[in-house]
Amino acid sequence: MNPTPSETSLDTRVARLIDANLDRAREGLRVVEDWCRFGLEQQDLVVRLKDWRQRLGRLHHDSYKQARSTSTDTGAGLEHPAQLDRHSPDHVVAANCARVQEALRVLEEYGRNIDPALAAEAAVIRYGLYDLEVVCLNATLRARRRTKLQECRLCLITTPCDDLSDRVQAALQNGVSMVQYRCKAGNDRERLQEAQQLRQLCTRFGALLIINDRVDLALAVDADGVHLGQEDMPSEVARALLGSARLLGRSTHSIDQVHQAQQEPIDYLGFGPIHSTAVKPERSPVGLESVRDATATSQRPVFAIGGITPTNLPALIAAGGQRVAVIGAIMHADDTGQACRQLLQHLDHAKY
Repeated sequence: MNPTPSETSLDTRVARLIDANLDRAREGLRVVEDWCRFGLEQQDLVVRLKDWRQRLGRLHHDSYKQARSTSTDTGAGLEHPAQLDRHSPDHVVAANCARVQEALRVLEEYGRNIDPALAAEAAVIRYGLYDLEVVCLNATLRARRRTKLQECRLCLITTPCDDLSDRVQAALQNGVSMVQYRCKAGNDRERLQEAQQLRQLCTRFGALLIINDRVDLALAVDADGVHLGQEDMPSEVARALLGSARLLGRSTHSIDQVHQAQQEPIDYLGFGPIHSTAVKPERSPVGLESVRDATATSQRPVFAIGGITPTNLPALIAAGGQRVAVIGAIMHADDTGQACRQLLQHLDHAKY
């Protein structure tokens, strides 16, 4: 059993300081723990955080608590404007991890001579929390992206044009919640510049940005994910490069490929072409009858793609389509905003 610091030799000021920072560390750990429990449902993180709280609790001796004097604490109740600038769970998690890390460092410094067991435990937990914070923040970011993906019904796939930013902005203003940047022409400098512009627009409107094929470009602009074709790199390789926080999509052109995709580390599928399309005229349409099977087979969101317009979309919805990825109907429309509104008006009636 660890010895309790002697009440006769313990400086009351130091005892108050240790008590305050033990409270601060344990409270901050609980804030992070509850998010991992209820927000992320990650039991492994919950177990580690709870263990740390309990280990600190066992070292929170009565001699520290008895030195407590909230009424004479000149810092009690002080607030900072930064506390009001936490608008999302990841902001709350980051702030509380920092709070715990700072408190643990204080416990190490002041406990080193009077309570070596507490100082050593604080150091172990502090270094463990540095790693857990990254895992938690990545899981939080991934959860937010996956929630947006689940809510998305209309994805815009871009084609090269002189007014790309203007068209994408109009689409975002009129309800598009995911943009897939696809550009086979030009050079990498031009593609990087365009992708950076789209990243800024998608961030501004709270939409997802997916990069077609290029993992390196996605990482360079901090995109939300990458979409791969059937001939692109294996999903396992792309996932290893992207990490767990980003989204990964895969094109499929048959029910067999949909089945196969269920074994891959991906988040959503494209399925098609539903109709003949100018983008890939060599590929035969899968037809409406396959849409319901693809949606029923996949455990992940399925975006129907290929020649979809406001005119033929109702038939696709009747066949079981719930989400669509569109190129020409938006990129070649005379009125981008109106085209998006028409498509979304039909999709509003799709049943999930």
